Amino acid sequence: MKKLLLFAVLFVVITAFTRIMQDIPAGEDAKGTKSYDQYEKPKTCAACHTDIYMQWTQSMMSQAYTHHWDEIEYFDLAVAHAEKDPALKPVADGCNGCHTPMAYLAGDVPPPRPHENSRANESVSCDVCHTIKGFKGDTPFNFSYMSSPGRVKYGGKEGRKSPYHDTEYNDLFTKAEYCANCHNEKDPYGIWVKATHLEWLEGPYSKQGVACHQCHMPKARGKSAKMAEEDMVAQHLFHGAHDNGKVAGTVEIRMHPDQREVEQYGQVTIQVQLFNGKTGHKFPTGSVEDRILWLHVTAIDENGTEYHLPVDKKGFEGEEYTIAADVLAYQDMGIPKGIENFAGVQRDGVPYGDRIFRMPYFDPQGRMTIMQWNTKSLGVDYRIGPRETKIETYTWTLPDDLPPGRVTFKAELNYQKLVKPVADFLGVPEDESEIIPVNTGTTWIEVYE
Repeated sequence: MKKLLLFAVLFVVITAFTRIMQDIPAGEDAKGTKSYDQYEKPKTCAACHTDIYMQWTQSMMSQAYTHHWDEIEYFDLAVAHAEKDPALKPVADGCNGCHTPMAYLAGDVPPPRPHENSRANESVSCDVCHTIKGFKGDTPFNFSYMSSPGRVKYGGKEGRKSPYHDTEYNDLFTKAEYCANCHNEKDPYGIWVKATHLEWLEGPYSKQGVACHQCHMPKARGKSAKMAEEDMVAQHLFHGAHDNGKVAGTVEIRMHPDQREVEQYGQVTIQVQLFNGKTGHKFPTGSVEDRILWLHVTAIDENGTEYHLPVDKKGFEGEEYTIAADVLAYQDMGIPKGIENFAGVQRDGVPYGDRIFRMPYFDPQGRMTIMQWNTKSLGVDYRIGPRETKIETYTWTLPDDLPPGRVTFKAELNYQKLVKPVADFLGVPEDESEIIPVNTGTTWIEVYE
């Protein structure tokens, strides 16, 4: 009898909890269901969580709405495109579901521009994250989180107490699915235009239980709050694609020639191995349509003369998009910019013949695009996966005037957050298209007469 009674009580509790969870709207259904004043301001949290707050202020989470490229992409491209095609308004509004969740939940879309200093500028704030109760669906994506603002703050540690608010353990905070709410994105054509979590699922780290937090929120001894005891604390760094230190060394480079001594007027083949030993997902990831990673190989002879070596073609389908060339792309930017018959801008902006590690996005007309909401298909995925090694070869016929002596070869792997010709066209500040060195490798040959 007691067992039946206990089962009945558990059934009622679970049913009630499930009903409560189902009543919390998520995704597009959550738009306009909350108000700004339901969420604490970050500076309120800073009163106790000073160190964590200061970490957050330097992270992209605090700049997700105010960051210069995000503002330009949103207002000059997404919002402008939706004004010309009203069917895209829900998509443009949805950008805010991840970039400034409070604004989206409050129905304040488009939000005021960053210079107006509204609460939308709080971007992905403390209270937004710590009042997420769960997510809707089997695979989290497109801001599928369930926001439950109030006195209870959720986290990934049990037994926490606060003099200001209630705390509750939520195991979602220990899982990669938490991050997937915004780091998986599907566009109106059903294309996964962001799939960092899905890439992680397919890779080796998910099988070993190494979640996003372990790399992007590493733990160290410290205090999570002024009154807390010292413990292992997750550092709220969120360092990733916009952090030069995180990008540096992502891929290791080794290289060697097929022969060490080469006769004048001869030929040598250089092999370059690139090993992704650092990321739990593909590199680059996230806004793949914007980002460019390329390998630049040069030779320098005894006299200091430098020669550029183009990569050997492998012959796979779509390879033309992975070798820098003198071609135009991104013509669909002409739609939001109001430019008829826009010819586009340079596709790559890096030395012709260099190998590019990317996955191209294509618009409905089959043209390469950086507007993810206008992506109808994807091209070849030639990025470097977690613990994957790619090998590139460079066959070089020695120039007739190459002097005898040592020739040094150098491979440089470079990264840009945004393709430079696009950045220049849209007037994006230069730091978004700066060249970030990832790694280098060298080798040599001796040329004899």
